[in-house]
This record gives sequence, structure tokens and C-alpha cells, in this order.
Amino acid sequence: MTEWLRGLPEPLWAVYEAGPPGFALARAAEAAGVTVQVVAPGKTPRAAADRVKTDRKDAELLARLLLAGRLTVVPVPPDWLEAVRHLARTREHARRDLARARHRVPKLLLLHGRVYEGATTWNREHRRRLAAQTFTHMSSPSHGHARS
Repeated sequence: MTEWLRGLPEPLWAVYEAGPPGFALARAAEAAGVTVQVVAPGKTPRAAADRVKTDRKDAELLARLLLAGRLTVVPVPPDWLEAVRHLARTREHARRDLARARHRVPKLLLLHGRVYEGATTWNREHRRRLAAQTFTHMSSPSHGHARS
């Protein structure tokens, strides 16, 4: 991945916008002796009328802004810190997904007229009651929508 960068003539300035790939490219380039700056995409100035997004246009814009000194550089964290951040984000997403699912279940049961009367939910008794639920039809009620 960095061979192409090393083949470019000196002096070499490289920049890319932070995104889903994280900081792996910057670390790999640094290990190969090429300095890469990572910039914050949300702080990259863009023209309001510039709605068409292509790799070439983005690269040209980043090059112009780099030369003008108008990019906000993001420090590349150590790989262990990036891994901890990914783990924390993933845990938070899983926690949110679980909460959403726990809110959906009683709503589905309410559609079928079933209400859990216990004092607390998601305990052993509540889970036993959920596991015992059976339905005549596999699909949910039509919610009053006309069928064609």
C-alpha cells in the first residue's frame, strides 16, 4: 500500500481525510518513511455549491488546501488507543441495540393484547414468561392497514 507513495518524487506531502479505515494508512506510511497527515473531514472547507463528490475532485481540493495551510490536522493516536476507542464504540452500539430490542418486545406483545404485570422486567420470571409466548400467526397484525 505504501510502495506507490515511496515511488513519488521528493519532497512529498501526503494527506487524507480521517474515516472508517482509521489511522492504519498513516501508520503504514510512517513505517515506510513517508509522512502522512490525517485531516478532519468535518473541518475541511468546501464550497456550498460543490455537491458532486469524486475521488479526483476530493484529492485536488485536499492538495490545494494543504498547500494553503487550511486543513485541520488530526493527531494519529497509538494503535492500542485506537483499538480501545473501537471497542468502546462497539460496546456502546451493542448496548443501544439491546435497549432498542428490549423496547420492541413489550410493544409487540401489546399489539397482541399481552401485558406483563410484574414489578420489574427482564428478570428470570419475565424471561420465563416471554419464552412461553406463542402466536397463532407468524406475522404481526396489520395495524389497520388495508391489504391488497
